[in-house]
Amino acid sequence: MRATPNRRTFVVAGGAMVTGIYATLPNDLRAEIASIENKRLIELGLNALARSPDTNYFNDGHRGASMISAHLMCVNNHFDETASQRIVELFDLNWASSKLCQPFPEGDRVENATERVGKALAEGSGVLRQVGHDVIFAMHAIKAFRMMPELATRERVDGVCRLIKLFEPWRDIDPDPDVDPPSFQDQKEAARFVLIEASHAIDRFAGHGQGFTGHMLTFGQSIIELAAMGDLEWAESCRTAFRKYVTVTRRGPEPDARKIKDHQKTDLRPEDAEYWQRRGDRSLGLGHVFKYPYAYYDLLARADDPELQRELEAKAWQLF
Repeated sequence: MRATPNRRTFVVAGGAMVTGIYATLPNDLRAEIASIENKRLIELGLNALARSPDTNYFNDGHRGASMISAHLMCVNNHFDETASQRIVELFDLNWASSKLCQPFPEGDRVENATERVGKALAEGSGVLRQVGHDVIFAMHAIKAFRMMPELATRERVDGVCRLIKLFEPWRDIDPDPDVDPPSFQDQKEAARFVLIEASHAIDRFAGHGQGFTGHMLTFGQSIIELAAMGDLEWAESCRTAFRKYVTVTRRGPEPDARKIKDHQKTDLRPEDAEYWQRRGDRSLGLGHVFKYPYAYYDLLARADDPELQRELEAKAWQLF
């Protein structure tokens, strides 16, 4: 596997316009590039997060967060236009035109939108709720509202807050005393902690699927991202719940855990357009295919640990 995510230039529209090439591109390609440039997936994702309490909060909340993750993954890792185009195409084929993603009426901006979401999250402090999805979805919403504050209308903000409060306790055991993550403000060490736990989880859950590994990445990364955005109080309010999740994950599969066939080994990775072509048009599931790699790449960048990166990338095919 590659030592780092592909760093090919992603934002082609601006340069193409300057050279006159953009105008000669096919309409569908220009539309896909523009959909990233204007943060279309962020808007669709926020719409889905806000509407999911009235549909299927768990499944549809995943779909909303995955669209936001996909946008951030493409932009932060400079995916080329072919890979990004294919990712947007997958959303257009599956969810973009559904009722879940339809626009909300225009309205006045809620000035304290992120504070309301953060407080809704902090109200569940200490409780492990459905694999940490209250934390994961809250972080995505907070980041999205900051990226597009004009979308922080009352209906969207109310919907996201209701979503965060719907998650129920799940395996809410006492955390083991030796599970002690660094301060989430220390992004490098916190990211290393999460990646080390994820590496062990890949081995531990071989033959049982990699959901626990994937959520170690997304849960941990969401807390670190909250801290990185300056929301340390909200991040630290999730510490006990995360310690509980690490405790559960360290115990490995339960005796009656379902067997799941491991992925086939491949050198293709999410920055490759071929990776998305081979997945087919209807293989998005709940959107983990976007959320897992977004968190993975983000944590690798924050950890800046070449040895740990080599260890993980030797077996990351099991996750992707």
